Amino acid sequence: MANKKPAPLSPEQPALPAVQHDGGGPLGSVIDRAARLQGPAVARYVASVRADHPDESPAQVIERLEKRYMLAVTGSGAAVGATAAVPGVGTVAALGAVGAETVVFMEASALYALAVAEVYGIPIDDRELRRALVLTAVLGDAGLGALRATVGAKNATLLNLKKNPAIPGLGNLNKQLMKMFTRRFMAKKAPFVLGKLLPAGIGLVVGAGGNRVLGKGVIKNAREAFGPVPTTWPTPHLRVVEGTATTATGTALPAPGTD
Repeated sequence: MANKKPAPLSPEQPALPAVQHDGGGPLGSVIDRAARLQGPAVARYVASVRADHPDESPAQVIERLEKRYMLAVTGSGAAVGATAAVPGVGTVAALGAVGAETVVFMEASALYALAVAEVYGIPIDDRELRRALVLTAVLGDAGLGALRATVGAKNATLLNLKKNPAIPGLGNLNKQLMKMFTRRFMAKKAPFVLGKLLPAGIGLVVGAGGNRVLGKGVIKNAREAFGPVPTTWPTPHLRVVEGTATTATGTALPAPGTD
C-alpha cells in the first residue's frame, strides 16, 4: 500500500486574537500569538496523529510531526514566490505576502514545537512556559545556553521542564530569548526574502527552497533542545480532551466517529 502524503500541519483552531507582548516587535507579537495555542488543542492534534498510527513509538510520531511541519512551511514559501511571478502583481504585493508568510512560518514552528513537547510529556499550560519552550526549541544551542544559565544546570534540556515547569526568572529568560531570536531569524530570513521576489517563477523555487532550509534548521534545533526522545508514551500527562476517548492505557485518542 502506497504511503499517504502527510497532511499539512494545522492546529485546526480559529484565528487567535492579538495579545500584548513584552518585546521583540512584530516578531514578538507573532510568537505570542502562536504561543496562545492551548494544551488541549495541541493534545488533540497529537492524538489525531497517534490515532492514525496507533502502534508507532514516540520517535516515529515525532518524525511524522516533522514531515507535516516541513510540508506546511515549504508550501507557504512557494506561495510567496508564486505571487512575485504573477503578471500585474509584482514586487509590492509580494512584499506584503512575505509578511504574511513569516507569520505562517512562525505559527507552524510554534505548533510543531508544542506538539513535540506533548509527545515528551512536558506540560504546556502556562503561557510564559509555552513561549520559553517555543523560543528555546527554534534557537537550539543558543536557546539551551540561556535556559541552562537560568536553571543553573549545565546539561539541562527542555525535558527538564517536565520535572520542574516553575522556573524562577522565566520572564527574564523569555526577554533574552526573544532578542536572540529576532536577531538570528532576521539574519537568516533576509536572503530568502530577496530571493522570493525574483520574477519569472524563479522566486517560487527560491521560496520553497529557502523555507526548507529554515525548517530543517528548526527541526535540528528542536532535536537538540528537547534531548533524547522517550521510548515510551508519557501516559500520566496525556490528557483526555473534547472529542476523544481514553484507551485502556489511559492514552487520549479520538473517539469513534471523530474525524
